[in-house]
Amino acid sequence: MDALKTIAAASMKESFPEFNVGDTVKVSVNIREGERERIQMFEGTVIAKKGSGIAETFTVRRVSYGVGIERVFPVHSPNVVDVKVVRYGKVRRSKLYYLRDRVGKAAKVKEQIKK
Repeated sequence: MDALKTIAAASMKESFPEFNVGDTVKVSVNIREGERERIQMFEGTVIAKKGSGIAETFTVRRVSYGVGIERVFPVHSPNVVDVKVVRYGKVRRSKLYYLRDRVGKAAKVKEQIKK
């Protein structure tokens, strides 16, 4: 069991930005197309965080051309280059799955002013 812990500890990131559920984030993702690599941005609202340690993930949701798109990103994945917080959300629950049923302004999360 200790060998698994050492392997997991070696592949974990040292620093990762602090964000919570409800925040709007820009996730920089490494996209590989054949021989070429590029970085693509995915901006949306964090609707869930789960797991711990090497298995920690977060789900980001955005609406593109009227269609809701959700992506689950592993926190310690080498393909996730960077996460930038665009705005902080004011929410009272840990999972925002209710946003899936909402349309337009009802699907927005109130902004929290950070000091």
